[in-house]
Amino acid sequence: MTDTIAVFASARSNGNTKKLIDWISGELAIDVIDLSEKNISPYDYKHNNANDDFMSVMNNILQYKKIIFATPIYWYAASAQMKVFIDRTTDLLEREELKDLGHQLRNKTSYVVCTSASIEADCDFLATFSKTFYYLGIDYQGYIHADCQNGFIADKYSADVVEFIKLVRYEAC
Repeated sequence: MTDTIAVFASARSNGNTKKLIDWISGELAIDVIDLSEKNISPYDYKHNNANDDFMSVMNNILQYKKIIFATPIYWYAASAQMKVFIDRTTDLLEREELKDLGHQLRNKTSYVVCTSASIEADCDFLATFSKTFYYLGIDYQGYIHADCQNGFIADKYSADVVEFIKLVRYEAC
């Protein structure tokens, strides 16, 4: 079993971000969880959403050392599906019976895969991830961004993909 898994969230399951994460996951031979195929409810202070797919997805993710979060950048932020998923990690911090699982996040390493119609990834978008990972005790190792202003042009990203794959493969060996 590989030590890495990807979590993908986008309004388009076949868009630019999906093409990029499929390329990366193919090179790394890792599984990708598509959050649009899951029923994950928004965070609820009363925790009335315990019967959705969040915990099964999280239990799967916790089996891996490295987690790649893949999302397009929409209005300087992650996709709605990714935001809901990240918000739900609060369950692991608040619900007494889940706190041991929440502590397991502290031993993880994370990366971000993103696309946008901009030359560079927005710094506020990246800060949201890096600050969230810091808060959760997850070691953030970096990101790859694809500028898709003119569509997904694989040749433009080849060198970046090679470097990103090296980063994921050889981090903490």
